[in-house]
Amino acid sequence: MPASTSSHPTARLVALDWGSSSFRAYLLGDEGRILERRAEPWGILQLPERDFRGAFDRITAGWSSASAPLAAIASGMIGSAQGWVEASYVDVPAGAEQLARELTPVPGTPIRIVPGLAQRGAAPDVMRGEETQIVGALAAEPGFADGVVVLPGTHSKWVRLAGGRIREFTTYMTGELFSVLRTHSILGRLAPPGGGDPGIDDGAFARGVKAAQHAAGGLGSLLFSARASVLVGDLPAGSSLGYLSGLLIGDELRAGLARGGRPAALIGDPALCARYVAALEQLGIGEVPVLADTAPAGLWTIAQYASR
Repeated sequence: MPASTSSHPTARLVALDWGSSSFRAYLLGDEGRILERRAEPWGILQLPERDFRGAFDRITAGWSSASAPLAAIASGMIGSAQGWVEASYVDVPAGAEQLARELTPVPGTPIRIVPGLAQRGAAPDVMRGEETQIVGALAAEPGFADGVVVLPGTHSKWVRLAGGRIREFTTYMTGELFSVLRTHSILGRLAPPGGGDPGIDDGAFARGVKAAQHAAGGLGSLLFSARASVLVGDLPAGSSLGYLSGLLIGDELRAGLARGGRPAALIGDPALCARYVAALEQLGIGEVPVLADTAPAGLWTIAQYASR
């Protein structure tokens, strides 16, 4: 990789984690060490006038020069059909080496975009961005190379790894369902206006997790209990969102554990992962490690493979 012309003489790579709602940039030095990090609320759905080049130039200002720009690599929804340049999908099974072979260049820039992953056949599924987080997690903890990892989020992923490659995965729309039900359904109307997300220590959350584990009729028949429990006096109105969150996460865990077994790790936002840890502990599954901010290591690893 080229030597740096920035204020960081050991800089080697600009790494971009660019999703739907946020934009994180990392200046990486030798061996992928983070020299500087920046973040802006410039996800692809919030970016005014879709000015991707302007956003890139602003967030990386001072990191390189026009005459000798640093190489840059990006992952996430920036490579979707709604992003800057659409990147391809690589079929599973795949790991860092396969991803590195299919980087998509952004014309007129030093940026290359990591492809997403596609699962075809009877259970089709796709991911963008999570594959890079997984590569980074494996760089930090190679012991997870065989097993199941979970990435909680708007669209949670349960991913089976074998030999350090992603073999299969399942998406659960847990986070999006919570948001939709909270904002656009009758289930959210009992919560106090302006209340934050329910905390993981809320007893109502634990009650929701437990209820989801014993719902013979499935989640669809259980969701209304988030409202009915309040109306019959079994649950305070202010706890209804905590209970709803427990129902949704509990149902995801029920299905994921039945399908894939005990997770070897959780990867993602620490606060959200903490909620999953609490739910797993309630189910008798403890000591599941949490790995956060793994995208920079993943981007560095993929860039290294691409430069060979």
